[in-house]
Amino acid sequence: MNDSPYRSWMCVVCGFVYDEAAGLPDDGLPPGTRWEEVPETWTCPDCGVTKDDFEMVTL
Repeated sequence: MNDSPYRSWMCVVCGFVYDEAAGLPDDGLPPGTRWEEVPETWTCPDCGVTKDDFEMVTL
C-alpha cells in the first residue's frame, strides 16, 4: 500500500492537470490511481500527447 501523498501531473503542452486523488473515471482511471499506474499508452484528454509530456507539479 502506498501511503505517500497524492500528486498532480501537468501537461507541459496544454496545461491539463491529472490529479491522482481524483483520477479520471471517464478514462477508466478510478480515484486514487497513481501516475505510475497510468498506462504508458494513455494520452492527454485535451491535446493527445503522451505521459512523457507531463511533469509533476505542486498545487
